Amino acid sequence: MKIAQPKRFTLEEYHELTEIGFFHEGDRIELIRGEIFEMAAKGTAHETCISKLLRELVRLLGDAATLRCQSPILLLNNSEPEPDFAIVKNTPDDYLSAHPAPNDVLLVIEISDSTLNYDREVKLSLYAEAGISDYWIFNVFDNQLEAHNEPFQNSQGNFGYQNRRIVLPNQVIALPCFPDLSLDLSRVFPPKQK
Repeated sequence: MKIAQPKRFTLEEYHELTEIGFFHEGDRIELIRGEIFEMAAKGTAHETCISKLLRELVRLLGDAATLRCQSPILLLNNSEPEPDFAIVKNTPDDYLSAHPAPNDVLLVIEISDSTLNYDREVKLSLYAEAGISDYWIFNVFDNQLEAHNEPFQNSQGNFGYQNRRIVLPNQVIALPCFPDLSLDLSRVFPPKQK
């Protein structure tokens, strides 16, 4: 007897659903390992952190790389997450022909409050499996940056990062691939609400 299983989608099927209007304008969804996930609502601390980080990254990067905000990146053959930020290599067509693929991505950033476990487990594993070299989680709940690098696969076949560094909100961190560009976290994290 065959047990019922959920339908998993390929990137091609997911794009076809979008083209035929299956999803509504403004739907906040992403494809992760063949499953369609509705993205969580964002709190005010999340939005404040996004605004402040956007301002800082635009100022720091200039024309050195392309900054994408809540835009898709193509991973594996069944995943199209929309991270809060992705710093990607510049291309002549600014990704008109296709969303960035893993070899285009220099850094992926998620801002996490209610999604912290999802970003630490599901997204971390996905980005590591795709070979994304650097993954940052702005942990708004604990007011710290979790900087992950060096993806690997363990003996059980699970993916993760070999290094995890905690950076406090009063510290500075260099951007991966741009060691001369430093981000002052005191200019990014929102003040703790009482």
